[in-house]
Amino acid sequence: MPYVRKWGGVTLCYRKSITDSPAYRLNHEEIIKSLEEGIYYWEMISPEEAIQNEFGAIKEMVFRKQIRNADGKYTESDETITIPAKTVIVAAGTSPNVIYEREHPGTFELDERKHFFQTFKMNENRKLVKAEKNETGFFTSYNKFGKYITVYGDNHPRYAGNVVKAMASSKDGYEHVVRIFEGQLHKEDQSLLEAKYDEFAKRLDGEFVAYVEEVNILTPTIVEVVMRAPLQARKFHPGQFYRLQNYETTSVDVNGTKMMMEGLALTGAWVNKGKGLLSVIILEMWGSSRLCRFLKKGERVVVMGPTGTPTEIPKGETVLLAGGGLGNAVLFSVAKAMKDNGNKVIYFAGYRNTTDLFKQDEVEEGTNQVIWSNDFGDTIKPRRRQDRAITANIVQAMIAYAEGKLEPDGGPPMFDLRKVDRIIAIGSDRMMKAIQEARFTILKKYLNPEHVAIASINSPMQCMMKEVCAQCLQRHVDPKTGEESFVFTCFNQDQDMNKVDFNNLNTRLKNNTVLEKLTKFYMDHLFKQAGAKMTV
Repeated sequence: MPYVRKWGGVTLCYRKSITDSPAYRLNHEEIIKSLEEGIYYWEMISPEEAIQNEFGAIKEMVFRKQIRNADGKYTESDETITIPAKTVIVAAGTSPNVIYEREHPGTFELDERKHFFQTFKMNENRKLVKAEKNETGFFTSYNKFGKYITVYGDNHPRYAGNVVKAMASSKDGYEHVVRIFEGQLHKEDQSLLEAKYDEFAKRLDGEFVAYVEEVNILTPTIVEVVMRAPLQARKFHPGQFYRLQNYETTSVDVNGTKMMMEGLALTGAWVNKGKGLLSVIILEMWGSSRLCRFLKKGERVVVMGPTGTPTEIPKGETVLLAGGGLGNAVLFSVAKAMKDNGNKVIYFAGYRNTTDLFKQDEVEEGTNQVIWSNDFGDTIKPRRRQDRAITANIVQAMIAYAEGKLEPDGGPPMFDLRKVDRIIAIGSDRMMKAIQEARFTILKKYLNPEHVAIASINSPMQCMMKEVCAQCLQRHVDPKTGEESFVFTCFNQDQDMNKVDFNNLNTRLKNNTVLEKLTKFYMDHLFKQAGAKMTV
């Protein structure tokens, strides 16, 4: 207890009474142990505002006191309190993840409140029947081709809200699953059943387990990793992304330190569904991204996904794509899908340096015209007659294009930007913010006032499982009403450019700057010790 409080103390603030909390009701030992550790509790207060200091770091939190009414419900009072704080950790709570039903309506039946999956039980005739309120069912409504889908843990109304209960759901539920196979288990020989299981497990491994096929160094700081991951490749749609991670047991060992990556959110650059191949392209920056070049052919890796919402592919439009740096890798598949669907595609491909250019073939394949631009270095030389280039930033390139001032001939533009129906920008937050602002200022007279503008947001991510951990929340502000809202970027990375708060995104991306720099310095130290064995 003395240590926690000497270090500054920990205060747990709760909007209700502690006796209302799941920890108290379901596992009260948690409360007892926390009190023994010296943790303070402040009940019946709800967070209202976080106050920053002059450096942009948290210094205090404003809470509004809650009042418990006679019916047991809580309402806000007029009184607020301010509590000093250096670190704020938000317990977002859990809610059933029924997002699949939102994405694919009609797949599952939901309960009467549309909050949980409706649970079903298996009757003696092996038919699914709805579980009554006093019954516990472990099946969803899904029943196609003799296949069923079960539900456990926090997605189950009887087991939600507590880790211990969630774990118990599998213990209670497995008997119901085994009952489906009772007749088959008694009829077939054990060796035959084991052979069937081995075949099934082998098929699952072939579909789900991912292996590195190639590691291609595209530029001094950009690496492509091609993986064999059949199911993940077949499910891909342009604009979606994956979570890539290596295994500790097979990661590079540098003087006793395992170079294990954290999960990286990486957009699919291209897929070959027939061969089960998918490509991701990585910009080496701080820690984990620098380790991708050390992956070896045949190495087993974790590839989760694809996740996120596919980019909307219209038909018969004139589409302007704006890619900045690594964002150009994201646009490979998007551009091709746009062109294949009967759209006219003009692509502004921006790079910081000439040496950052990579995979020109892929950029050209999905476009009617490419405008190459780079901030520094020699002007990129177009390879097709219709393409143009300029040494300038991407906004300046758009203005020069509209005014017919691009190399090599400075002739009139191939497309009239005033007829562009849709703009999709993918790049750094600074690049996308520049386009957001320029559309209403220096670019305004060159653009169609009715165009749709989309920004593909690269906010920090953790779970990448769609609306679960809240690490990827992106702030939006309605430009007309000023109303604030938040979007889970892992669910939908393509967002209305007019609403995105890019200052908020920039701040979020800087949250881990100190840890990232420390990781970089430590990795530099390890690589230096390893000498010629490690080159970065």
